[in-house]
Amino acid sequence: MSQNKQTLSFQAEVAQLLHLVTHSLYSNQEIFLRELVSNASDACDKLRFEALADNGLYEDAPNLEIRIDFDKDARTLSITDNGIGLSIQEAIDNLGTIAKSGTREFMAKLSGDQKQDAQLIGQFGVGFYSGFIVADRITVESRRAGLPPEQGVRWTSGGTGAFEVEAITRPQRGTTVTLHLREDAGEYLATWKLKGIVGKYSDHIGLPILMRKEEWKEGADGQPGEMVRTDDWETVNQASALWTRPKKDVTDEQYTSFYQQIAHDHEPPLAWAHNRVEGSSEYTQLLYIPSRAPFDLWNREKPAGVKLYVKRVFIMDDAQALLPVYLRFVRGVVDSADLPLNVSRELLQESRDVRAIREGSTKRVLSMLEDMAKAEKDETASEADKGRYARFWAEFGAVLKEGLGEDYANRERIAKLLRFASTSADTPTVSLADYKGRMKEGQEAIYYITADTLAAARSSPQLEVFRKKGIEVLLMADRVDEWALNHLHDFDGTPLQSVAKGAVDLGKLQDEDEKKKAEEAAETFKPVLARLKEALKDKAQDVRVTSRLVDSPACVVAGDDGMSLQLARMLKQAGQPVPESKPVLEVNPDHALVRKLDGSVHFHDLAHILFDQALLAEGGLPEDPAAYVKRVNALLA
Repeated sequence: MSQNKQTLSFQAEVAQLLHLVTHSLYSNQEIFLRELVSNASDACDKLRFEALADNGLYEDAPNLEIRIDFDKDARTLSITDNGIGLSIQEAIDNLGTIAKSGTREFMAKLSGDQKQDAQLIGQFGVGFYSGFIVADRITVESRRAGLPPEQGVRWTSGGTGAFEVEAITRPQRGTTVTLHLREDAGEYLATWKLKGIVGKYSDHIGLPILMRKEEWKEGADGQPGEMVRTDDWETVNQASALWTRPKKDVTDEQYTSFYQQIAHDHEPPLAWAHNRVEGSSEYTQLLYIPSRAPFDLWNREKPAGVKLYVKRVFIMDDAQALLPVYLRFVRGVVDSADLPLNVSRELLQESRDVRAIREGSTKRVLSMLEDMAKAEKDETASEADKGRYARFWAEFGAVLKEGLGEDYANRERIAKLLRFASTSADTPTVSLADYKGRMKEGQEAIYYITADTLAAARSSPQLEVFRKKGIEVLLMADRVDEWALNHLHDFDGTPLQSVAKGAVDLGKLQDEDEKKKAEEAAETFKPVLARLKEALKDKAQDVRVTSRLVDSPACVVAGDDGMSLQLARMLKQAGQPVPESKPVLEVNPDHALVRKLDGSVHFHDLAHILFDQALLAEGGLPEDPAAYVKRVNALLA
């Protein structure tokens, strides 16, 4: 062993990951080459970017490229790039650990299901380790651009618990990944096979991928001829960035493959849009709607966004300024012809050109979503197209709702894209336009209710009169609903009304006899209401008779100007301050339990039980659960 060679242990998560990979975790074995070529392409992009500030990093090789070569006798396959390269410490850090936040969550999600776990590996961008699917040993030789030749590094591992690193002399910058292939992976020692994989997965890579040319050699003395490799190299991909090509020259398969490479996703996207925009700001956009949500979609602080290029030079991943946060699920590329090559994240926030790109890209994404939504009702559309928007909504609908409060200019467009469950059993979800189209004659509001779960919303006592009269109510159970609905007061001129806030007013939907009966009940019940208000003065701001209840004795609602009980609970759970407010208790004067209150010797206990049960039915908890249980037990005894 040389003096400078050291043996180090893998990070525990990498060791676990390698175990899964070496047991053929990928359902499609050949993907390893796509992952390694993608890494090589990224290394070249990074060199381009760093060379903007230091042109000397190109050294004596300004033309960036990737070379794929193999040695049948040694059973090795190598992928070489002349990109940014690695220092010794970077090799230890980047190849011995999963250098990405969220490692703990990643490992927690590994289930042993090969197909599902394979998707996670792509999602977390740890594709280097996919080489161990076909190799029992990997050697990486590299030198970082700008370092002297004697500061090269060799990294070697058999994919078990440890790896070795040592300093080497490497004249050329960049990286060579050499796979020592397993006995059952000999098919990857053939030019035609490797060319086919490159054409399938990496044809869009924006720099040349080179392989040795082959030519036919006649056999001697009657022996069969064979293809032999020469010392000449040829480009085996189109070597032009996919988004720079005319749309007519790009197939659906190529669009899908490009998405899967940049998004580290093994599923095809739901939709994409490829456009060249000219005018005051000139740029090309290739934007994708994924078919599934990443595990950390709800982390608004996590960098997310599209890749930014300037005149085909890679600038940054996750350019958040190019799309609003509520569209953080969108993947793709924006290539600007106007931005400076040295643009920073700070400059992106201030640039007029970036604002134009942001507005244009936002409108393009919303147009894609509108097209998917229209296909739901298009009789000529395929069943797959009809179901695309439902798939999108199930994965990303809750995030799209954030746009109601963040994007005033597009609020109306976003509102038309919203979907909700409802008390109608006709469809799983309903749009606001469809709800409005089937409102009852005389109905003057779009009614909705929020709750922790759909089951809780559906069984709320506050829906009883609406169910009795056949009035549809939207059911909202996403955590963002309460906040989002504060920014959407009406839809197409029709107000939205929470059935859990304020006194129920069905307007023209309530006939004169019902109104008269409610008024008489309120008058007759005045003495009992007064006693209830006194007994519950520390819990309820008011007690009143209601006509919203049919089967339940009581319910709690927020006051007309108060915060909803659901929002108050959410804020408390998040540790946020909540304004002091008490709910209103509404009682059903026709219910046997409420009628028993008058003259009962247990009035005080019954009043508190009534209030606490109303809280429970609404999804809350009694302020003093032990006292509630004690009162119930006393009455039962």
